[in-house]
Amino acid sequence: MQCVVDWMGPGGMAFVAETGSGHLLAMDGAPDGGGRNLAPRPMETVLSGTAACTAYDVVLILKRGRHEVMGCRVKVDAERAASDPKVFTRIRMHFIVSGQGLTAAAVGRAVALSHEKYCSATAMLGRTADIEVSHEIVQT
Repeated sequence: MQCVVDWMGPGGMAFVAETGSGHLLAMDGAPDGGGRNLAPRPMETVLSGTAACTAYDVVLILKRGRHEVMGCRVKVDAERAASDPKVFTRIRMHFIVSGQGLTAAAVGRAVALSHEKYCSATAMLGRTADIEVSHEIVQT
């Protein structure tokens, strides 16, 4: 996996990443750090990517189990260390999974498998952060 990140120049603290798969991702800093607040902060993209990584696993596990999953939302709340490096110290992920005939056992198993076995991002962040997961089911 590769990417190239370019600083957008002396007018601020914006960066654009081009991923190995050919996609662009813009990031920017807060105004108090010289940014112009034009895009998510780099650490917000780390947190968002982690949530997407684990949601991907949950949906895939449920689909492979032939469950009729129609939606998956992850609400994430994180805390960071007060001093540098300001790593994540606590991450709470709440999954809201919707579909037909979903059971608590199936959804709980999918969330647990992602968290404990498959999600590379949560495995990495789990080295500095206490990660808590919960879920709810919405029958559609």
